[in-house]
Amino acid sequence: MDLEEQVMGIIINAGQSRSLCYEALGHAKKGEFTEAEGLLKEAQEFANQAHLVQTQLIEADEGEGKTKMTLIMVHAQDHLMTSMLAKELVVEIIELHRRIAVE
Repeated sequence: MDLEEQVMGIIINAGQSRSLCYEALGHAKKGEFTEAEGLLKEAQEFANQAHLVQTQLIEADEGEGKTKMTLIMVHAQDHLMTSMLAKELVVEIIELHRRIAVE
């Protein structure tokens, strides 16, 4: 797989992960916590794929600047980081919805 395909893999998988997180949040808002949990698990699978590609790129670079840094690579990193943050926040918000639903 060439560098462009790897970078696109990060973007696609991270974007899918983020989308699934927000879909899970939508279900939680309706009290559908089982569906929300399933979507979060699916989101984690996509996040794992994106992170795996990122790890492979880091390993190939060996901290020596072997991999050419491009704007699309920075964009991919942004997608991955925002999807990771979205998941962390969505998990917390879902927990709040769960607590409110019990009261």
